[in-house]
Amino acid sequence: MKFIHRVLKTVAVASLALLSLAQSHAATAVATHGALSVKGNQIIGADGKPASLAGPSLFWSNSGWEGNEGRYYNADVVSYVQKNWNASVIRAAIGVDKRGGYQAEPEVNFARLERVVDAAIAEGMYVIVDFHAHDAHQYPEVAIEFFEKVARKYGKYPNVIYEIYNEPLNTVDWSKQIKPYAEKVIAKIRAIDPDNLIIVGTQTWSQDVDKAAANPLKNVRNVAYTLHFYAGTHKQALRDKAQIALDKGLALMVTEWGAVNANGDGGLDKAETALWLEFMHKYNLTHCQWALSDKKEGASQLKNGTAPDGKWTDANLTDAGLYEKNIVLHWDKVKYTGADTKR
Repeated sequence: MKFIHRVLKTVAVASLALLSLAQSHAATAVATHGALSVKGNQIIGADGKPASLAGPSLFWSNSGWEGNEGRYYNADVVSYVQKNWNASVIRAAIGVDKRGGYQAEPEVNFARLERVVDAAIAEGMYVIVDFHAHDAHQYPEVAIEFFEKVARKYGKYPNVIYEIYNEPLNTVDWSKQIKPYAEKVIAKIRAIDPDNLIIVGTQTWSQDVDKAAANPLKNVRNVAYTLHFYAGTHKQALRDKAQIALDKGLALMVTEWGAVNANGDGGLDKAETALWLEFMHKYNLTHCQWALSDKKEGASQLKNGTAPDGKWTDANLTDAGLYEKNIVLHWDKVKYTGADTKR
């Protein structure tokens, strides 16, 4: 079964590469890197070289929330960030247990996910399927059902990255709660998809990567760990935690970050963001910025009332949107060393 799965995935990569060549002379992210895997503390492409991806994260998928209603979960938006931001990855934050989330409206939220994943595959992008919850360990059966469904439909595509637990709270213990949950969910995914990258959330809103490094998952392959930061709040102390984890051999992925405060609001802290950008470049960390949304808060990349058609100009972007678009646009070309990221 594993051999057949790898053959199918190889065929999928080849097909995507041919499609990208037919669409454009510039190779897409997936055509360039192929199936991602973990080697030591690095996420690498099929060529064995580090693969550092950049793009936005969508807002919670939940129905009835400000800045959402799932409006931006569509192919036009995915195409926009690929073509206008040069985004190589997009994150679909599928809300779970909150009002209007997956538990309350599974078909609606899964359809939103499908639109994003299908579009990412068509655009040759990677897509992070994020189980966007703070207490997922309390209902592993829901996570298992969700990820089995995702793996059956999309496991053959190298585009898909599974993020199995967004942000465990500071009261959720890594060793006693998060790690056992991850072991259960990973086993179920691997029974269907033996290869694609899996990202595991860490304690304290995915900051305590040092605790995961002290007691990492065993006998798993192609697994990395989640690191989240907001530059207005999280500074050198969190980079020190990340350094400990990297030094102990953990591969990290920054599936969510912002240039504002940890509550998602406030102004841009460009000086601290520049230090984070240097750190992520140094260790080839993939990252997604929160959030492609029009909610009235500092982290939102779209001005309130922006239509979900993807026919946007810079006039539709907030200060955060313009700043983060520029970071993504030049991620493969520029090594950031200062607070001003305009190049």
